[in-house]
Amino acid sequence: MAKGPYSNDKDLAYPLTKMNFRVSVDSVEGAAAFSQVTGLDATVDVIEFRQGNASSLAPVKIPGLVKHGNVTLRFGYTLDSAFKTWLIECVSEVRGEIPRNNVQIELVDINGGAPNQTSNEITGTRVWLLTNAWVTKYTAPELDAKTSDVAIESVEIAYEELVIPN
Repeated sequence: MAKGPYSNDKDLAYPLTKMNFRVSVDSVEGAAAFSQVTGLDATVDVIEFRQGNASSLAPVKIPGLVKHGNVTLRFGYTLDSAFKTWLIECVSEVRGEIPRNNVQIELVDINGGAPNQTSNEITGTRVWLLTNAWVTKYTAPELDAKTSDVAIESVEIAYEELVIPN
């Protein structure tokens, strides 16, 4: 009997769903739960160059600097203070050096991934690592007594390098 595209074949790989992810910050103990992560991107500048004695009128294109946009994290307001401490250290008017951390964003495969017994890691994930990241913007939740929505805060994070290990 032929197996269809939606059978329970072990060799069939489903795409990862974007609703299962985990975000961790190096110096933050515990876990902050986020409902949305946006803005993961990298762009390579294009430098056009033409020597004056070139036989072609078209410039040569060479890669330039790699630039990254800021990442925005949205989360429901909680009383947990571990993540908030880092956030406040970054956006406070009275501060010393801005604390930079590595931020790891994992897209978790809940269908095929299983916890690794030795390291508590979940296999079957996609990972994005933001190096030397710091909070550059904080937005408090909108307060409206006429609605029963969850109070959503957002944090914008700037970073220097996007590493995609896998």
